[in-house]
Amino acid sequence: MECSIIIVDDDPVFLESIQRVLNISGYKNISIYQNPLEAAHFIEKSKDVDVALIDITMPGMSGIELLELIKTTQPQTECIVLTAVDDIRVAVKCLKKGAYDYLVKPISTEDLVASINRSVEKKRLMDIVNIGKSLTVSNLTNPKAFEPIVTGNLTVQRILKESELHAFSSMPILITGGSGTGKELLAWAIHAASSRAKSRFVPINMAAITPSLFDAEFFGHTKGAFTGAAYEREGYLEYADRGTLFLDEIGMLPLELQGKLLRFLQEGEFIRIGSNRIRKVNVRIITATNINLEKRIEKNLFRKDLYYRLKGGWLHLPDLKDRKGDIPLLINKFIDEFYDISDRKIETTCTIEDEAMSNLMAYDYPGNIRELKSVVHSALNLTQGCYISKAFLPKNMLKTKTVSASRQYSASESLLPLELTEKNYILKVYYQMDKNKSKTAEVLGIDRKTLGRKIKSYGVE
Repeated sequence: MECSIIIVDDDPVFLESIQRVLNISGYKNISIYQNPLEAAHFIEKSKDVDVALIDITMPGMSGIELLELIKTTQPQTECIVLTAVDDIRVAVKCLKKGAYDYLVKPISTEDLVASINRSVEKKRLMDIVNIGKSLTVSNLTNPKAFEPIVTGNLTVQRILKESELHAFSSMPILITGGSGTGKELLAWAIHAASSRAKSRFVPINMAAITPSLFDAEFFGHTKGAFTGAAYEREGYLEYADRGTLFLDEIGMLPLELQGKLLRFLQEGEFIRIGSNRIRKVNVRIITATNINLEKRIEKNLFRKDLYYRLKGGWLHLPDLKDRKGDIPLLINKFIDEFYDISDRKIETTCTIEDEAMSNLMAYDYPGNIRELKSVVHSALNLTQGCYISKAFLPKNMLKTKTVSASRQYSASESLLPLELTEKNYILKVYYQMDKNKSKTAEVLGIDRKTLGRKIKSYGVE
């Protein structure tokens, strides 16, 4: 678990035993201190500590004093007070000063781990709430996991950070958004950022699951369980054990099958066809849909209890038309992908007509990112080289009213590298907004910091 924990206690034997217990429970990033003054110095220097376990009675500095320092220096840190004295007055005092929990020694392993898990979950939820309040988005802890998702859009960056925080837990996640917005890609990134990354990510299209096959596909079957079952077979749940099961198009799951999925989510157990033995698996469920589930609930087509069970964490991906500043970035990504899979040795410095770029930027993309990718790959196939003009774009895209360019190009100037086309487009909007970076970033749909870096790289102020 990607969680920073500090333990402060003047008993070295207790420190080592607690550290060992937490390591076995999956917590690896642990710092231990016998001296509370050294711990206080560490807290003041450290950028972030998720959980602090603090003994009350220590020489040099009491646990309550250290608690006060932590809540002053790092108020986001959840503190759990440990003591050998069961005194309700001390407990109340600690809780009033911001402690999350108060545990009396000797502490059972179950109670300690449960308290830490709850405190970590509380901090994670508070971090998610704070993302929406902040004007900026903090850097991803695991950027490599989200590397396939290209964006400069502040809204999407918030979603990625929230996704990373959700990745640290095992609660179900519901991803909504239009078709082609990248829901499966986001689900994969969450899996890659989680502690389950070394286990399987199993994507399932729920629209393709028929009622007659559901039990066999999900729960598996024993040999001879039905006609044709010549061998034992594990279902999706067992196959994805310790990993992530991604259920795409969950809104299409027939009503009669929803109760079976709900029971597994509630109990974490199932029975294979042809067996009476209850089996348990450790699977993270992520679902996705482009259908409004609340409207399906109103029509009695989707169970309300299942909806709320799936919606442990909710992430909504915006349509591409609401993040048009990402279009040049995505085009670059798709060009790189195209030449990675091509055996042809073609120069990959792509040029694009200004008018073609205007068409690409003005189009609303009902098929979202998937449609843009298809358009770019089709254009590159038709050109037989890395050059895109509007002649190679779909006819329906050419009917879109384009934004007039702020400057006229000669015939030779119209064929520009894609990076330069992006630069011209950003500067055009920047000047139209009277060099107001906030308004420009809003129009482009990108983060203001991203815009600032780009403008600075262009040598413009």
